[in-house]
Amino acid sequence: MQLSEFDFPFDASLIAAQPSIPRDQARLLVLQPLDRSLAHRRIDALPDLLEPGDLLVVNNTKVVAARVAGRKRPSGAEVEILFVKDLGEAVWEVLLKGTFRPGQVIEIGPDASAVVVERGADGTKVRVESPIPWSEWLRQHGRMPLPPYLKRAPTDQDREWYQTLFAQHEGAIAAPTAGLHFTPDLLARLQQRGIGLTTVTLHVGIGTFKQVTSEQIEDHRMGAEWIEVGAEAVRAMEQARAAGGRVVAVGTTVVRALETAARAEGRIRPYQGETDIFMTPGFSFRAIDALLTNFHLPRTTLLMLVSALAGTEFLREAYAEAVRERYRFYSYGDAMLIL
Repeated sequence: MQLSEFDFPFDASLIAAQPSIPRDQARLLVLQPLDRSLAHRRIDALPDLLEPGDLLVVNNTKVVAARVAGRKRPSGAEVEILFVKDLGEAVWEVLLKGTFRPGQVIEIGPDASAVVVERGADGTKVRVESPIPWSEWLRQHGRMPLPPYLKRAPTDQDREWYQTLFAQHEGAIAAPTAGLHFTPDLLARLQQRGIGLTTVTLHVGIGTFKQVTSEQIEDHRMGAEWIEVGAEAVRAMEQARAAGGRVVAVGTTVVRALETAARAEGRIRPYQGETDIFMTPGFSFRAIDALLTNFHLPRTTLLMLVSALAGTEFLREAYAEAVRERYRFYSYGDAMLIL
């Protein structure tokens, strides 16, 4: 398929700068691909839109406060570093714009620094020097890695806003945004309705946001991200399916984790490791029956994944409807439920 097939008309004023408060008051566009119907609801209607016995699967990754300001030494030029992955022995994979050579020292505050050890086409690695473990330093001093399209600096509120209720295992550089809509009250109402919940882990990394540059999308190669689908989650899904319930993925990251775990044997099994699965129209879904997801940027692998589930033309219609109805887009925006 051509990359241009995943464009859609858009008004940048629809980008949400902050979430709906309360979170479950975000709008929800409900898609029924079989009869190509659309309905306008709110997130707090989820208990009525799902059935007793359905199972929600959420991503319990936790966003690292991985954005750090620094200065090149000795010039003093300001730089920004996004710490992507801990490689061990104080070495981190990072994202860094500008010209840097191995040996370049970046001063990060009065008590810490990073030294470039590798800079190339495959990425950048730095060695950090700090009086405390770097993960702890980031927790204390780092800023949340908000998407660049928000065009604002992170605030203290973003430490709460950009983290889901399910966040448990630290390792993501972006939030699994469909999970941001849940509140304790909504979870209680879902439980009362007889709708189950289980967790998996996908640490959102640069693979999710890797730009698609190939005109033929089949030529694109995803970056690898770490996932874990545990035995408890597998049992919950098997029990839900056996009782006639649906597996409802909360977010594209959950879809990628579950479909990876279902690839090897044709049915879902516990899995721990990396995934570079790339889902495009024509993909055969084995692990999920429905999806709750935010609206995604054009020409992205996330939009291609959702197109694979909803159908390319129908999804284009749904996005056009969302734009007409002034839905709020992207990380802090509204959502759609594909049933």
